Amino acid sequence: MRLLLAAVAAATVLVAGCGADPQTENAAVSGVNTSVDQQRVTTTKNDAAAALVPAKIRERGTLIVGAGFGSGNPPLGFLADDNKTAIGIEVDIAHLVAGALGLTPEIQVTSWENLFIGLDSAKYDAGFSNITVTEKRKQKYDFATYRKDDIAFEAKKGGDWKVTEGKDVAGKTIAVGSGTNQEKILVDWNDANVKAGLPAATIKYFNNQPDTYLALSSGRINAFLGPNPSIAYHVKTGGQTETIGKFSGAGPSLQGLIAATTKKDSGLAPAYQAALNAVIADGSYAKVLERWNVSTEAIAKSELNPPGLPLTS
Repeated sequence: MRLLLAAVAAATVLVAGCGADPQTENAAVSGVNTSVDQQRVTTTKNDAAAALVPAKIRERGTLIVGAGFGSGNPPLGFLADDNKTAIGIEVDIAHLVAGALGLTPEIQVTSWENLFIGLDSAKYDAGFSNITVTEKRKQKYDFATYRKDDIAFEAKKGGDWKVTEGKDVAGKTIAVGSGTNQEKILVDWNDANVKAGLPAATIKYFNNQPDTYLALSSGRINAFLGPNPSIAYHVKTGGQTETIGKFSGAGPSLQGLIAATTKKDSGLAPAYQAALNAVIADGSYAKVLERWNVSTEAIAKSELNPPGLPLTS
């Protein structure tokens, strides 16, 4: 098994991985397995967890997973060299959960926005897509946690600007994903800064990572605020940027958590929790996180619907 970031490629700026694009070639040079043959970590069926799966899904035999990473978000979710096979941390965790439940995973790549539409309509049994537990989302969805959620600011190398608190973004131009908890935190910081007499940050939105990183390299934005695994991956493999601040994805008073997500009261969340605790116990979970260089975001046990990013902060 090739491990993530075995070596550093310092030339091409890495963005979403697909096909024979330069970023995929760079990933291959840096030791990331981007082939269809992922040699994934596997687990065995856990009978106790499988018994919690609703009968209609057990009879169907598949777990339909929404992967809302769109054109790609390495290492969380992106496309293999064939430009169609979904790979990454989130995909590997979904495979583990399905395996523990005795189901075959069916990964359906979609956009972030359509992921939640699909969960609402029960098109997807689960969302595995770096989804943070928030109090607002808990009104519509149930969660079984599987990873810590940290977010980070990425800027061009060599600057002296660091982000250690909300006031540090005042007057800057920052890209962020629409509808994410990162966006909410940035908006909350803006509100607090304006009340304190500081200028608001200008928030920019881009359709994909290539456009975001082009804006960063050209100086049209000062920073990108995104999931820490993605930022760390890009900093390491691209070689042109650096992390200038890291925070919990649930705000200053709470450790953010990433979770398997399902429509509220679907009955699936307890099965996901049991499956996750089974793969934590058998060691396969730790191997997946190690494979993608995110062992620091491991949790000791899965929780159902824990406290999340507050409605207001």
